[in-house]
Amino acid sequence: MAGCCDPTDYRRLFSRKSAARDLRRYRERGLSGTSLELVKLAGEMQGVSVLDVGGGIGAIEVELLEAGAERATNVELSGGYEDAAGELIAERGLEARVDRRVADFVIAEVEPHDVVVLHRVVCCYPDADALVGAAADRTKRTLLLTYPQERMWMRAGLRLINVWLRLTRCGFRTYVHPVLRIVAAAEGHGLTLERRVQHGLLWESAVFAR
Repeated sequence: MAGCCDPTDYRRLFSRKSAARDLRRYRERGLSGTSLELVKLAGEMQGVSVLDVGGGIGAIEVELLEAGAERATNVELSGGYEDAAGELIAERGLEARVDRRVADFVIAEVEPHDVVVLHRVVCCYPDADALVGAAADRTKRTLLLTYPQERMWMRAGLRLINVWLRLTRCGFRTYVHPVLRIVAAAEGHGLTLERRVQHGLLWESAVFAR
């Protein structure tokens, strides 16, 4: 993201090709894993607004809209997802209810929404305080986060990914931020931690409320 990361590095990894692959997988299987669990944690969606940060093709927001949400905004740094996302939105007849923006979320002008979602986004950003704080500021009701568990094998795995990225001269990096730091960032912006749920041995989700 601008101000701390080169958007070009994000576009290299999160490209039209990867977006097409994500769309094909979603059409075939629907949501699964932590994405599905996060939707379940969202709670009652009737009439609410959703802000999906780094939502890729927008599968999570589509599910939340079909569960009753009124409208959704997706803020994505890589423009590589827009064609695939447009196809998905059109297939579901949601064009009038989805606003997609290609921007740096932390510094973008985005109005508050009832529900804010960051699914596997915190691990892609070096400044957890800035990212989670910006998300909390735009949360009117519920903030949903999924991030890596603080486990030795998770740190080792992401370290290997970063070595490969360095060798390929890509500036993108992955991070295992301390969970207490993530929680403190959200609570420092007026939210209260309601739940932490571990998904297997790799991922964890947190639910914060205003």
